[in-house]
Amino acid sequence: MKVAAHHLFEESNKGKAACLAALDELYATDIVYHAGTGQEIHGLMNYKQSFSNLYEAFSDLHFTIDDMVVEGDKGAIRWTMTGTQKGIYRGIPPTHKKITIWFITIDRLVDGKIVEEWERFDTLGMMQQLGVIPKPP
Repeated sequence: MKVAAHHLFEESNKGKAACLAALDELYATDIVYHAGTGQEIHGLMNYKQSFSNLYEAFSDLHFTIDDMVVEGDKGAIRWTMTGTQKGIYRGIPPTHKKITIWFITIDRLVDGKIVEEWERFDTLGMMQQLGVIPKPP
């Protein structure tokens, strides 16, 4: 799990094409993704589309693993994403603002592939950094 996670983050930092190729290597075709927004994604093709959309909105994405714990068939990763919004993100027009967001992801593996993923991230902080929601005084 640790090697796979590091590989995914290294490839993701190379850009969209490398990220999508790494997803093919590491994720099961029937992946189920449980997003912090309440959204659920089924299937690798749909999961890859969500990453593609993210890269279209934030072309300069950079990912950093901050902490990782692996036990049995599960791994938990605390990580940080940075990027500048230069495209539409979830209906939000480009703001050209740089964001730094924390995430916590829990992955479940079967036969060396990620089959299920739960993710939570600082959505409020992201919206404040993009200027969609005002920051408190």
